[in-house]
Amino acid sequence: MAGVGTSMLGSVLLFTVVLSLQEVYRGKLASSELHTILGGFTSSLLFLFSLTFIGNLQESSGMKSGWGAVVFAEIIALVAASTVHRVCITTCFLFSAGLLYEMSKISGYMLGRAESNKSKRH
Repeated sequence: MAGVGTSMLGSVLLFTVVLSLQEVYRGKLASSELHTILGGFTSSLLFLFSLTFIGNLQESSGMKSGWGAVVFAEIIALVAASTVHRVCITTCFLFSAGLLYEMSKISGYMLGRAESNKSKRH
């Protein structure tokens, strides 16, 4: 698995690339209904990358991650979505909720797997 620093750097780089491409193609993303939904999806990727960065930053500084990180990352993504089209805000929120659900499932699975490996060693 990647370390905290590597994960932070990767998430910042991906956030920057996705945000830059979203702003460059803002007109195209707002041109049709399907492209507007795609704009909301790209903004939800911004949510994923910013949440990864914030979580790793909190972990490296010894703070506990919580819902505050999720809300802050969502606000960042919704503001980015609002620069494209107002419908992107809604689709971003829906895609972000789905991503958050899936991340929670994966996290629970990995945590359970790590605990079972730890109990096998003892």
